[in-house]
Formats: sequence, structure tokens, C-alpha cells
Amino acid sequence: MNSRVDLSNAIRALAMDAVQQANSGHPGMPMGMAEIAEALWIHHLKHNPANPAWMDRDRFVLSNGHGSMLLYALLHLTGYDLPMAEIRRFRQLHSKTPGHPERSCAPGVETTTGPLGQGLANAIGMAIAERVLAAQFNRDGFPIVDHHTYVFLGDGCLMEGISHEACSLAGTLGLAKLIAIYDDNGISIDSEKGQIRQWFTDDVKRRFEAYGWRVIAGVDGHDVAAVERAIRRARREKSRPTLICARTTIAKGAPTKANTGAAHGAPLGEKEVAAAREAIGWRSPPFEIPQHVYDGWDARQRGAAAERRWKRRFNAYEKQYPEAAAELRRRMAGELPAGWRADCDALLAGVNAKTEAVATRKASQNTIEALAPVLPELIGGSADLAGSNLTMWSGSRPLGKAGGGNYLFFGVREFGMAGIVNGLALHGGLIPYGATFLVFSDYARNALRVAALMRIRAIYVFTHDSVGLGEDGPTHQPIEHAACLRLIPNMEVWRPCDAVEAAVAWIAAIERRDGPTSLLLSRQNLPFQKRSGEQLAAISRGGYVLAEAAGAAPQAVIIATGSEVPLALAAQQALAGEGIAVRVVSMPSTTVFDRQDAAWRDAVLPPGVPRAAVEAGVSDYWRKYVGLDGAVVGVDRYGESAPAAEVFRFLGVTAENVVKAVRSLL
Repeated sequence: MNSRVDLSNAIRALAMDAVQQANSGHPGMPMGMAEIAEALWIHHLKHNPANPAWMDRDRFVLSNGHGSMLLYALLHLTGYDLPMAEIRRFRQLHSKTPGHPERSCAPGVETTTGPLGQGLANAIGMAIAERVLAAQFNRDGFPIVDHHTYVFLGDGCLMEGISHEACSLAGTLGLAKLIAIYDDNGISIDSEKGQIRQWFTDDVKRRFEAYGWRVIAGVDGHDVAAVERAIRRARREKSRPTLICARTTIAKGAPTKANTGAAHGAPLGEKEVAAAREAIGWRSPPFEIPQHVYDGWDARQRGAAAERRWKRRFNAYEKQYPEAAAELRRRMAGELPAGWRADCDALLAGVNAKTEAVATRKASQNTIEALAPVLPELIGGSADLAGSNLTMWSGSRPLGKAGGGNYLFFGVREFGMAGIVNGLALHGGLIPYGATFLVFSDYARNALRVAALMRIRAIYVFTHDSVGLGEDGPTHQPIEHAACLRLIPNMEVWRPCDAVEAAVAWIAAIERRDGPTSLLLSRQNLPFQKRSGEQLAAISRGGYVLAEAAGAAPQAVIIATGSEVPLALAAQQALAGEGIAVRVVSMPSTTVFDRQDAAWRDAVLPPGVPRAAVEAGVSDYWRKYVGLDGAVVGVDRYGESAPAAEVFRFLGVTAENVVKAVRSLL
């Protein structure tokens, strides 16, 4: 066997064998991109298999994540802690090799991919992070942050709309250290039924040139030297991201299924696998790799040497710039500044003392204004709604082609924004946020779901959180959205009722290291709520007693969130005049409240006491708290275009209806 050819054929063999043994998977892409992977991973990628978390490693993203066996084969062959036993367990319960790459399963997997196009957006976020951190920390003669981001993508990634959103912004920002390699194989799943030209005829080269990318077209994806040369040219680019268009044959080496849709998403079959082994000259049994192939792929020595060189540079940097070095270490470790808690306590004390009635979107901006100066890793932006979302603060510096900055004008690109925010979080060293109207969370929803799946620290700011936005009408008035976000596992959702709860929500989002947070904020002003010190401390538990029943044990409990808390308090007063003692519970975060122990939950919502809930959104969600015998004042239809107060009255979200709901329980 030709030892050079054996390197790429090892990927083909592992992909064929693992998919066949699992009787499930996508063998075609790994077989088609084997030479491209060889050119990048052996000749260019800066990484250390012994330390997958090395901060200055190149980032590699497999956006066409259905071809996960390509990544697993690379990790195994180059020396990561991914033994052959895990390759054999491809797509099996609790293996490190799930059907699509999942962050935190196997070492070296930078992000969870599979939903096409999102990995590309993540990679753009990573490239932005590299640029921002380099501008903040590099000094003359000390390029401490200096790495590339590489991403593989396929036709499906380019068909998904997120690719347009994210790649357009990448070109605008001139992300020169971003290199994308397009697997142009002309095949997608429906190629079994038709020809791809029936649904995808984009001129990809001209499309990306229009975005402002450099495009290296016409590369033979099966010629390792040609791909290697293209990558070398891309690495020399100083002002634009690069797309390398590599023409490939899906399932190359399979005698009858190469270049067919049949190879995209199904095992080749035992006979075809055997014939492919013969065709490519692979003599080793399934799941066995010759030593000379392992030797050719092994990146451990090369990676360790690269990291040692970087450490020597960093040590010299640390001696000359000790504060900057300590700050970079802290931020890459995900730790908050030493004085963080004191700063938060001072913020909360100030907001509480101010007793200001403001929209919670404005309270959110005030919180950013207070915390951003002591939290330099905070970076974010809005999807063309900065003046409405109120995400800019006095120290905001827009990120552009020049390099540094801490604010991103995402443009009208909600899905792309969320994918890029996820990439910023994944890179490390930054705490990112992205903002839009709550109703447009639908555009971004799948990226929110993937963030929750990955448990990353990403913050999504959703303003105009109910029919209270008023005149823009039902197209912009969220109804089901708060409930939908709460249903995403691992997504923490806050809907604060005033400036104090808004500040607590922001602090909780920043402190949370095991998942994303959505902040739901009002357009309209909301009154300040007076609290005791004990109540202030209880906000962070998600739900607490804001106003106790006066003079007697509660006969009922009213649960409210956000802009409906004042309605609950008004109803409490009206009922007290009738001799009905009612407790009001503010529940800014149902997701946090649900994690509290039973003792806390029962203390706030006493078992056996009738409950009513009020929220300007769908009512069904609240049945988990009030039960089928409880009452909910909500909105189970679309809204109307009118001033907010009129819309609330028309839809019945009023204190009077809360009073009626409580009466119905007694």
C-alpha cells in the first residue's frame, strides 16, 4: 500500500466500518473529505491532543456534522483520548461518539453540530472572539492570542438561511483568520430522488465574493497537495475570510455508491464495504489501523512542541505584563473578577434605594452600564434594535474591521446572531449576549436549543415581552414565546417585574456557567416594588413571597411575573377589602424556582391553598403550578394593534379579572 494514500484511506475505512456496525450513519461525507482532512490536520492545524483546552489552539468546526465519523476518526488517529473502543461504539448509548458531534462527549469536539449551518455560525463567533481577545491582550512582540478558525461545510449548510446571515456579517467584519472549506460534492439526501440542480443552483463563488470573502475555487478535494496549497494561500490572507471550494466525490472508493444519494445517510452495506476495501487497497480488518498509519497521523509530539513554544512566549509575556497575563488566565478559566460579588451587592443596593419605575429593558441597560466596566469580557449586541433593546452602554465600542471592540451590530440576523453568540461563548474568554424582540426568538430558536444542549454561558436579551408593546400589533406581540423558552431543557428564563428583579436576573445569567439564559424584558414602565432584605435575597431563588396576606393565613395565592405583578398586587388589595386574605408570589424565573428544594417550594406555594396565576401569555403553562382546579388569567389568542393599556383591557388581563379568578376558587 502507498503510505501517503493510506492516511486518507484510514478515514474511509473507519467511517465505513463504524457506520456499518451501527447500522446507522452517514459514511459518504467522511469518505469524500478524507484528503481535505489530511491536508488540514497534518499540515496546518495547530492543536495538542494531550491538551484539547490549550487556549491558543486553532479551532476546528465540522458544520456538516452528519459526517461525524470524519471528526471521530481524526481525533482517534491524531492521538486524542478517543480509543478504538469508542469508535466501535459509534451511535450507541453513552458512547463518546454520538451520531452528531456533541461538545463534552469526546475531547477535541469544539461545538455541537448537526443542525446544518449552525456550526458555520459558531465558527464565525469563534473567529470574532480571537480577534477581540488578540486586540485586548496582544502586545508588540507577544502574539499571545494568534490562531485560526477552520470550518468544514457542505451544500446543506449553504442552503440553510443562517449561512447567509452569518457569512454576510463575517465578510463585513473582514475575519481574515476564518477559513471555510466547502465540500462541493453535489449530493444531498434527496439526491436519491432527483438531482441537486433541481433545488440548489447558487453560484457559491460569486455569492461569497459578494459577501466580501476571498474565494479559492476549483480545488480538487482529492488532491492533498492542491488542498494544502489552497489552505496556505488562505492563511496568508490579511483582510478577508476565505472560502475554499473543493470539488469532491461523496463516498469516494465505494464502487457502486460513490457519487450517489444512497451514500449520504445510510450504511453502504456489507458487500459494498468489502468492495470498497478492495477498490482502495485497504487490507486491514475492520477497526484495525496499521502502525505506519498511526505514525503518519500522530500529532502528539508536534502538538506538544507547539504548545511548549507558546508557553515560552506566554511566560515571557507574563513577566513583562503580569496583570494582562493574570486577566487572560482568569477569563479563559471562566472565572469572574475578584470583586464581583461586592460590585453586585453595591448595584442591587443602589437600584433598591432608587425606587425607580422604569421599563425592565431600561433597567437591563442600567445593569449593563453598572457591570460592564468591571466585567471586560462582556460583549454583545442587537439584531438592528439597539435603540429598542437598549443593549448599548456608555463604554460600548463597535467591533469593525480594525479589530477591537465590545459591541456587535448584528444587523437583521436573529438566527445568525444567536449562532455567533454561541460561538463567542464556546471560544472562551468572553461572556456574550445578543438581543432582539421576544417575538423574534422564533427566528433564533434552534440556536437557543443547541446552546442549552451544550450548556454554554450565552445570554439572550428579549425585549418587548408581551402584548404590552402595544401599537405594533399581533405580528410583534409575543403570546406563546415565554412558555416555549421555558420548555427548553437547561434554558434559564427570567421575566422580571421591576428594576431590582432585572438586576438580579442579569447577575444570575452572568454567574451561570452551566447553561444559557433568556431575559424577557418589558417595553413599558413598571413600578418599583418595595422589599425587605429577606425578600431581596429570595429573588435569586426564582419565586418568592412578594406580598403576604394581611392579618391571616392566605386563603389563596396569586402567582405573577413581569408586568402582571402590579395587577396581582392590585387584586390583593381589592380582595382584602372583601375580607379575602391573599398572598402574592412573584415568580421571575420558573426554571430557577423549579430547582429549589421541596421545602422552599412548599413555603412559597403552600400545598392545599388555592392558586391563581396571571401572565400576559398562554395559560396552559401555568397549570403545573395552579393545577386543573386553579385559575389562570392569560392570553390564548393573538393580540391587537392599539395602545398597551387598551390591549390589556380588551384581552382581559386586568386586576378585576384576577379578582374574579380568585373568587372562583373560594
